[in-house]
Amino acid sequence: MKKTSLLLALMTAGLCSSVQAAAPTAFNVQQLVNLNKLHSAAVSNDGTKLVYGVKIKDANNEASSDLYLLDLSDKNAKPMQLTSAAGTESDVTFAPDGKSIYFMASRSGSSQIYKLALNGGEAIQVTDLPLDVNGYKLSQDGKQVVMTLRVFPECKDLQCSKDKFQAEKDKKTTGREYKQLMVRHWDTWEDHARNHLFVAPLNGNKITTAINVTQGRDTETPPKPFSGMEEVTFTPDGQHIVYSAKAPSTDQAWTTNYDLWQVSVKGGETTNLTPSNAAWDAQPVFSADGRYLAYLAMSKPGFEADRYKIMLRDNATGDEREVAPLWDRSPSSINFSSDGRTLYVTAQDVGQVSIFEVNTQFGDVRPIYNQGSSHLVAVTSKGIIFDNTSLTEPGDLYKINLEGEHLTRLTEVNKDKLANIKFGEYQQFNFKGWNDETVHGYWIKPTNFEEGKQYPIAYLVHGGPQGSFGNSFSGRWNAQLWAGAGYGVVMVDFHGSTGYGQAFTDSISKDWGGKPLEDLQKGLAAVAEQQPWLDATNACALGGSYGGYMMNWIQGHWNTGFKCLVNHAGLFDMRSMYHVTEELWFPEYDFGGPYSDNKALYEKFNPVNYVENWKTPMLIIHGEKDFRVPYGQGLAAFSYMQRKGIPSELLMFPDENHWILNQDNLQQWYNNVLGWMDRWTAK
Repeated sequence: MKKTSLLLALMTAGLCSSVQAAAPTAFNVQQLVNLNKLHSAAVSNDGTKLVYGVKIKDANNEASSDLYLLDLSDKNAKPMQLTSAAGTESDVTFAPDGKSIYFMASRSGSSQIYKLALNGGEAIQVTDLPLDVNGYKLSQDGKQVVMTLRVFPECKDLQCSKDKFQAEKDKKTTGREYKQLMVRHWDTWEDHARNHLFVAPLNGNKITTAINVTQGRDTETPPKPFSGMEEVTFTPDGQHIVYSAKAPSTDQAWTTNYDLWQVSVKGGETTNLTPSNAAWDAQPVFSADGRYLAYLAMSKPGFEADRYKIMLRDNATGDEREVAPLWDRSPSSINFSSDGRTLYVTAQDVGQVSIFEVNTQFGDVRPIYNQGSSHLVAVTSKGIIFDNTSLTEPGDLYKINLEGEHLTRLTEVNKDKLANIKFGEYQQFNFKGWNDETVHGYWIKPTNFEEGKQYPIAYLVHGGPQGSFGNSFSGRWNAQLWAGAGYGVVMVDFHGSTGYGQAFTDSISKDWGGKPLEDLQKGLAAVAEQQPWLDATNACALGGSYGGYMMNWIQGHWNTGFKCLVNHAGLFDMRSMYHVTEELWFPEYDFGGPYSDNKALYEKFNPVNYVENWKTPMLIIHGEKDFRVPYGQGLAAFSYMQRKGIPSELLMFPDENHWILNQDNLQQWYNNVLGWMDRWTAK
């Protein structure tokens, strides 16, 4: 066993501790990027075994990632290391009998599926396909696998696609040719290839070919850029695949009409299971006996932040209905109980991401766990396994029974590292915002807090705009880093935020600069009154995406509110923004249609129309691979400020998209942001 893996095994078991523990230090970005990261958790069908991956950076800054097995039937069990090969194993799945696991790895030079017996031995390569396997799911009986591979729709076999990819790479010309939108998405130019689904038997033989069940369809599944195999499933009898995708069309850039489609595992014609819904249908899940199909469905075409309804189809009678229609939350995942009578879902709820039990017959909803941000790993007859983060917890696995009792921590993957970190105390608060409606937020005390002193404020404004800065731990915008730098942190979930009911979320549409700005103004005043240690006269505001838009909007409409601003990927000119962004459905819904049809509203909330009021020093940050808010928006804001002599700086990342993902770049990001704020605030 390699040295770093042995260290990790001891650490995850909670056995490794420092001989002389150093005093905890204020949280900083170097500590953030060096935290161990939990991933790829899976539970056996009988609920007795848990496998999970951990990525670790050792004292020499060397990274490794391995899988660990934990016996859930023994409360005294310690994790056992399963793998020690170079690279990362991901997408772990148990075989139905629980005696082996499947995972993806790039040990052969491309991403393929492997199988590992839990009683010892080396992993066996299951697939040997000409192209990367990007995701997979097993049939209920474990005799088939459905995989997603990126191919050219016109190709009849995988070798054809491989040859076309190579031919594109070898071309001496560089021009890209298009006949319709989308020409680029998120951070990637359209290459005319598609994610397609392939089915193959799992019979002990190495898989070198598979049936493309979406052959010839100019469709993408799972949908790019963020969806995964939660959008794909076998029917319980193993005869069909059900998946979410848009139909081939010329309106890809301005429609959100994802439907559920069913196709034989042998390929052939597809059947649209949700033709009557012109909005988003997603995440099909079958009960174990195949009687019911549950899925999530939005109601408003063109709206990506609509409430997801839980739909239930009785496959015996064909009847379909919404489950819990009076529950005003939007689930992000769904799982059936073993008897098919109950659904377990996660949903944002008042600053948390909580686990709920939903009765499929009567629609009763009962909270199971509502602290921090949770993600379901598995639901078994023995309980619920989930990972959980909070503003002071980077993420670990937990178990709770189906009644929501007997919470048990299963992992402590950062036990030693967290012992050396000091976080700021945090608390949720509320106040009367727009129209005297209750608005929630969080404050965090600076790590070095002393009673009787006042501290400058880092006022974080979330993006989305239909989003939330809630009780979770982020690898990018981590609120505790400002607390570690000596700031009091304030985050307000203004009107338009998610997790407070759909009407609250809807209220930002067609009012980007109205209710949210009023909430932010009232929120800062209210929290400063509630917490006198916060100095509202010595504050900097910062935000990304819509939060960056709000920085530009604050410049024009609240230009005496802050000592400085930080604008990451903010929208500067809504007129040009509409014509260069990729997902046109987003501005078209929030501004009531295309720019040409509703110029007045776009211009009403267009920051560029109010630049004569700008005077607050601002740091502007952007990624050149950002196709959601192209970097010209950041350059335009910087150019204006420079020409007018307003204190301003620009940080441009040529290799980043809408987010900062490179960990070295992330450290540069925080060094610039905190340096800028320190310059303009007196701490």
